[in-house]
Amino acid sequence: MPSIVGPLKINSIDGGVVNFGDSFYLSPKSTSKTASGSGAFNTGDFICTNTFVSSTNPFDPDFQDQVQIGNA
Repeated sequence: MPSIVGPLKINSIDGGVVNFGDSFYLSPKSTSKTASGSGAFNTGDFICTNTFVSSTNPFDPDFQDQVQIGNA
């Protein structure tokens, strides 16, 4: 059934889905890119990484990596 939603103000949404009324299909979308060196995201106790020489090249010649608009 259709629903009527009154005045509404959302200041910010951080990584969630807001649903008002009836919905058939919800598909939250987000894109991000991170450039990091070898062994940078290791977490835990007693980590031993042997990377010796590590080089990260953050240069990306692409205009767009992943299109978010119209990606239903």
